[in-house]
Amino acid sequence: MFKALVLTDSDGAVSAEVKELDEGELPEGDVTVATDYSTLNYKDGMIVNGIGRLVRQYPHVPGVDLAGTVETSRHPEFKPGDKVICTGWRVGEVHWGGYAQKARLDGDWLVKLPAALTTKQAMAIGTAGLTAMLAVMTLEEHGLTPDKAPVLVTGAAGGVGSVAVAVLAKLGYQVTASTGRAETHGYLRDLGAAEIIGREELSEAPAKPLDTARWAGCIDAVGGVTLARVLAQMQLHSSVAAVGNAGGIKLETTVIPFLLRGINLLGIDSVACPKRRRIAAWDRLTRDLPIDLLESMVQDAVLADVPRLGSEILKGRVRGRVVIDVNA
Repeated sequence: MFKALVLTDSDGAVSAEVKELDEGELPEGDVTVATDYSTLNYKDGMIVNGIGRLVRQYPHVPGVDLAGTVETSRHPEFKPGDKVICTGWRVGEVHWGGYAQKARLDGDWLVKLPAALTTKQAMAIGTAGLTAMLAVMTLEEHGLTPDKAPVLVTGAAGGVGSVAVAVLAKLGYQVTASTGRAETHGYLRDLGAAEIIGREELSEAPAKPLDTARWAGCIDAVGGVTLARVLAQMQLHSSVAAVGNAGGIKLETTVIPFLLRGINLLGIDSVACPKRRRIAAWDRLTRDLPIDLLESMVQDAVLADVPRLGSEILKGRVRGRVVIDVNA
């Protein structure tokens, strides 16, 4: 028997409860993992609250991310005792996920835990941190270098934004953090933000196709009107890495920024990201994300806290990262 957060659906109303399950109830997979920690992402908040029809079959164990130890394996790459991480691949969405003391998974979805990280630190990073690192890597591949300034991070106090600010600052970039929460300004400065601007500066649609050129690069976690405004403010031949849609999925813009300034709008997908690139991103995180700053981002939680925190993250009230001890 093991403990898990189980979602059930009653006429469209999704509820969550911590229950005892039998190992025989686990889904198919060639690797069984004893989970140490999971984490909380925006998508987890949607799933726990039954938003977006991301889960089609109930009962369901959510949790997009997990880190732990291999118990049994029929996969050639893993053996009992290996420390592993799972993020993406629609785990916690269409396949049972990390909000449980055990998980059974496809070994192709796993990566080995970097030697420099603990399983708790890996979940302090989680999908949000991995996405931030993938965004940084993609911007670099499209010409962004530290001598170009400034780089904008929107939704900066959230999980992706927090890691992005810390990584970019460590790499020597001049970071401008955008947030709607004045109480996080000190936190963002501690992560390395050189400048902080209010969400309201970017919350109105651009009045014309091109605005004053301000940003050498951007990691945007907001989407919607904010992204439209940012696109109009990008410098010549710069790039925006789009990582989220906390401000909406609709994008109303023109082709003018792309044609007259040659900017790039780059989509960042961490769900089906190829394994080799995942490993490269985790390696970069061990070098480019200061662990002391990572620890300052973390809020500890247990399985019973997830429903409350899942609602809070959707309202933009969760700062930084949440690490869930599934065994507490």
